Amino acid sequence: MAGVGWKEKLLRQYRYWQCRPARVKKRLLAQSEEKREIASIKGRCLRVAALQVEVELFSDPLDYVDAMHRRVREAAALGAHLVAFPEYNNLPLLGMLPGIEAMGEEVSRTEPGSAESADQPGITVADVVRYIGPAMAPFLDTLYSTLAAEYGIYLMSGSFLLPDGDQVVNRAFLYSPQGQLIGIQDKVHLMPMEAAWGVSAGTRFNLFDTEIGSIAAPVCMDATYFETFRILELQGAEIVIIPIANPEPYNQWLALRGIWPRVQECPVYGIKSALVGRLLGFEFTGRAGIFAPAELTSDGSGILDIVVSPEEEGIALAEIDLAELQKLRSDHPWRDNNQALYRRYFPRIYHSLT
Repeated sequence: MAGVGWKEKLLRQYRYWQCRPARVKKRLLAQSEEKREIASIKGRCLRVAALQVEVELFSDPLDYVDAMHRRVREAAALGAHLVAFPEYNNLPLLGMLPGIEAMGEEVSRTEPGSAESADQPGITVADVVRYIGPAMAPFLDTLYSTLAAEYGIYLMSGSFLLPDGDQVVNRAFLYSPQGQLIGIQDKVHLMPMEAAWGVSAGTRFNLFDTEIGSIAAPVCMDATYFETFRILELQGAEIVIIPIANPEPYNQWLALRGIWPRVQECPVYGIKSALVGRLLGFEFTGRAGIFAPAELTSDGSGILDIVVSPEEEGIALAEIDLAELQKLRSDHPWRDNNQALYRRYFPRIYHSLT
């Protein structure tokens, strides 16, 4: 047993060495190009990009750096002021762990709450995250903060499974064009498989006031529920970013439980980034897109741009006008406005939930 412990410690130290921030910065510096002028923001109009990323495992984290850098470079070349990555955007780094593919296949085949899962007291997803997360966290922060500053953009890095004290959370990060961390958002509504993995749910929605507008970044299933967007809209959100990683075959009708109806109910601009592809026994699908209230789209569809394929890499790009959004909110003919009714019912209904 002593030998096993020694090997585990050595492997962990090797992961720290692989993920050290200085290594990330050196890699990005070697790839840096001549500084380009970032397109200026005219009034309250800006260009936003939602990335659809095909997932793959990387044994060397520098390969992950190259892959993420490529996608940011492509979005910036298209003039994006704000770029969004998808949910579970650190899964590729699990490739640093020997045997992770076989372990992932076992996890994906085991139904949460089943007798089989109860009989498997082995390593859990939360255990894996606790083991490798301390090396991942500074690596990811260095990578995305440096990319945001290098390209002078707002960058939502996607969400990561990371340890936070005794807990494991699904956490999204937003960076400024100066590379500063603006804020974080933990996923509030977990999928059953995440609860079975040992992930802890967030307890609040955060709003980030930036020079381009008020931004929120709830995660995936958070967009399934009307309350999420109503809370954020009432707090003043103008742009709501939803990183997703749906572990299921694509179904356009199931997809409607997400961001499109929420944007119509609570007028905001919606940005959905998506993880796609097969990894660790899961099939991820989705269609990254930029969404707006139907009144702010030329064809009345509520869709400014959307990736065609639900399974292949892509990018959705569109210009949004926050001044037009505010005008729509103030002039909208059928906005909910019976505040007395809501005050009467909502506290009692929600307090009665068990």
